[in-house]
Amino acid sequence: MDERAYQTPYFVIDEEQLSRDYRMLTDSLKNSWGNFLVGYSFKTNSLPWLVTFLKKKGAMAEVVSDDEYALARRLGFADREIVYNGPVKKRDSFERVLLAGGILNMDGRRETDWLEALAKAHPEQHFRVGIRVNFDLEKLCPGQTTMGEAGGRFGFSYENGVLARVLERVRRIPNVSVAGLHLHSSSKSRSVAVFEAIAGMACRLKREFALELSYVDLGGGYCGGLKGRPEYPDYFPAVAKILRKEFSPESTCLVVEPGISLLSKASTFVTGVVDVRDIGKERYLITDGSRFNIDPTMIKPTHLFHLELQGKQAEERPVLPHQCVSGYSCMEVDRIFEFYDGPELCEGDRIVYENVGGYTMSLNPLFIQYFPDVYVRRQGKLQLVRRRWTAEQYVQNSLTDGEELA
Repeated sequence: MDERAYQTPYFVIDEEQLSRDYRMLTDSLKNSWGNFLVGYSFKTNSLPWLVTFLKKKGAMAEVVSDDEYALARRLGFADREIVYNGPVKKRDSFERVLLAGGILNMDGRRETDWLEALAKAHPEQHFRVGIRVNFDLEKLCPGQTTMGEAGGRFGFSYENGVLARVLERVRRIPNVSVAGLHLHSSSKSRSVAVFEAIAGMACRLKREFALELSYVDLGGGYCGGLKGRPEYPDYFPAVAKILRKEFSPESTCLVVEPGISLLSKASTFVTGVVDVRDIGKERYLITDGSRFNIDPTMIKPTHLFHLELQGKQAEERPVLPHQCVSGYSCMEVDRIFEFYDGPELCEGDRIVYENVGGYTMSLNPLFIQYFPDVYVRRQGKLQLVRRRWTAEQYVQNSLTDGEELA
């Protein structure tokens, strides 16, 4: 069936492109370091098809909440196949992952309390834990970090001595060892220099605290799918060169947690123009997609897109100096982008947004319209992998007045 026959709006994941990007990731790690693990970031997009597709390719589940942990288990991941991060872990899942030998990176004081109690309750078992490190990346890479001089809010601070105290406390537990460091830091630039700095910090911490680590976790935040920007083969040789100063692939595993860098190039969001209106001096295009679908945090100044026109093609249409492409919602801020000096768009035309699969699908709100269809493009054909929500899905697990929840 012609893709134009599918009802908009909908997301599409291109399976072939996704496979190519995953292969690029693993080939780069294999050639640069050899000893590695991929923990796919559930928070980026936890679509069940996507998660199970990557699981079959060997990825572990990187989760940051008890809900994500439960989803990983529901989709077939064993506790030992989980990388557990974040500050809002629940105690039961925290213990299950540690008892099974999964990767767990502690991110707060209460987790240290849980660890001490768990180790005491199981004196016959040796536990291996990781520690999330908070360090001043802005000082190392001025102007490149997300939070600037304010710094991030996750992990144990190196600069103020909290990390040193946590390491000392963990080392006093007889049947526990610090197996890894988690050094994920968010950056605006996603540059190779950022990851070189992270690798350098891992080496510094190993020397300063005399650590014997079985893994170094770089986290995520890689660039992907954008022309002229770094890709996996740019990052990992640079990181490996620095890590080899203190670590060897034979004894230390490199853990990475890709999300958006894996999905961007493979994902699109297809919308249709449903109305054209002139108000004052403005031409507005109302579409059945929304800014909330592709820019839920309202920060993107531009979008990658292409047009699929019906009827007259672009060269046959008048060129308009300005058209405002808007979403379906009643919010005035739901203006997706300003289209300058382009062909006049009409009802029935389609706007296809590119590089929109990471975070956008997970952050879609149930606001005015519910979750859209999601398709996978396989061998040139679309396969529905998530049906759009209707009122039936919306009211599941809910009560109406006078009912009782079963």
